[in-house]
Amino acid sequence: MFISLEKRKMLVVVLLLFSLGEAESAGDSYVAAVYEHRVVLNPNPRIPVTRREALIHMQKNLDIYEEQAAKAAQQGAQILVFPEDGIHGFNFTRSSISGYLETIPDPQEESWNPCTEPDKYNNTEVLQRLSCMARRNNLYLVANMPDLQPCPLRTVPSTCPPDGRWQFNTNVAFNSDGLLVARYHKYNLFFEESFDTPPKLELITFDTPFAGKFGLIICFDILFHDPTVALVKMGVRQLIFPTAWMNELPLLDSIQFHRALSLGANVTVLSSNLRNDQLRMTGSGIYTPFSATFHHAVKGDPEEGRLLVATVPVLSPVGMNNATESMSPSPAESDHCHTDRCGDFPSPPSSYPTFIGTMMHDPFKFVLIKEAEGNLTVCDGKFCCHVQYKWTAHDERKELYAMGAFAGTHTFDGRYALQVCAVVRCAGLEASSCGQKVEEAESKMDFLLEATFQTDYVYPSVLVNRMAVEQPDKLEKATGGRLAMKHSNLSGGLMTACLYGRMYQLDNE
Repeated sequence: MFISLEKRKMLVVVLLLFSLGEAESAGDSYVAAVYEHRVVLNPNPRIPVTRREALIHMQKNLDIYEEQAAKAAQQGAQILVFPEDGIHGFNFTRSSISGYLETIPDPQEESWNPCTEPDKYNNTEVLQRLSCMARRNNLYLVANMPDLQPCPLRTVPSTCPPDGRWQFNTNVAFNSDGLLVARYHKYNLFFEESFDTPPKLELITFDTPFAGKFGLIICFDILFHDPTVALVKMGVRQLIFPTAWMNELPLLDSIQFHRALSLGANVTVLSSNLRNDQLRMTGSGIYTPFSATFHHAVKGDPEEGRLLVATVPVLSPVGMNNATESMSPSPAESDHCHTDRCGDFPSPPSSYPTFIGTMMHDPFKFVLIKEAEGNLTVCDGKFCCHVQYKWTAHDERKELYAMGAFAGTHTFDGRYALQVCAVVRCAGLEASSCGQKVEEAESKMDFLLEATFQTDYVYPSVLVNRMAVEQPDKLEKATGGRLAMKHSNLSGGLMTACLYGRMYQLDNE
């Protein structure tokens, strides 16, 4: 399923949460491409292989990369992004990945073009092929691969791993001549026993002649302050995001959250995912604050790769001082939010009973949404969510909906602090099913969802039937952290409407 939202109704932004200057440079744009890759896996990743055997395996994926790079270039792409783990696969042990490792020089310390200088380093066949791929197709190229570094690192005093070497999950970026221009080591690992957390946070960017600066992050990084928010604080407006994202409905589906990050942070996100139905991996996109071009497979779709190409506006850069001020944890007043409108946010107490339900492994406080229209409030402690709604299509005999609130620390598969408001379709007609995974919906509503957050880092999303994201009609922010998302005329049944607040400052408490 391929959907472009560029021609849909433009978002009327009263205030984007991380408003960092002008929306875009007049008339400036570039062509970006991302490839959702059905990775060819090693069937026995926990058994060590020789370098030759590892290369034979990786060449199968690189052959596909070659085809897609040529197709992207034919469509005018100036930058192409491939997914995390797309060349080597996953589920390796620390020792079994050994044959796949290449030592990647630091572009900040030396200049190297693997395509034109193939003999400079041994065992760099993958780097050479990626470099030549970029050079042959005259485009910037970003890929993900495993990196082996000597220990201790020359630039960072640190304790070595027990086996005396560093192994990193790594992004590499090449310019259109094949020059290696960036190397980034993943900072937030997700149960990756074959890799090390780098001893020092890396904030890695590279410059392009067509769009300025890009920042590099990988998969689980997107949920944390470092490096994602740290890059945005530096004024980076374009994030490159290779990922091997396992979808978690109803709040963290790939296109749902990656698009939400783009809206909430007012940045462009080039998101390239793997395709693996068994592991719930699908969903890639080219997201800007004004548009979304994405692909998300649904049940019954063939399991295959997908190339996405889109014209992207160049977002104006900002200075670090302005970015830091606008992204400070304490909410700031905004000239864009008129008090006669912001004061109309609904906040009447709900007269309906609440109940506790598990959603995303967290205990949400829920209230059912039953009437044809109305105002509802539900609170988790002092954090309260409000919705003003009107059904435009709803059969209560077939679908049940609820609004949930959660304020606390998520502790399953990672630890991070949240404040979340969400309207969700329940999996069945029983209250106990609210918060469970749902992939389809028929009911439509016009709604205004709002809450007062103790953070500026809130990511809004609207997910509708058969895995499509929609652009909210309006986002408004008042003084004191009060945020509202308004939307109407849904193109499909509502699955989830969510304001996902990240309390980064509480993550370590």
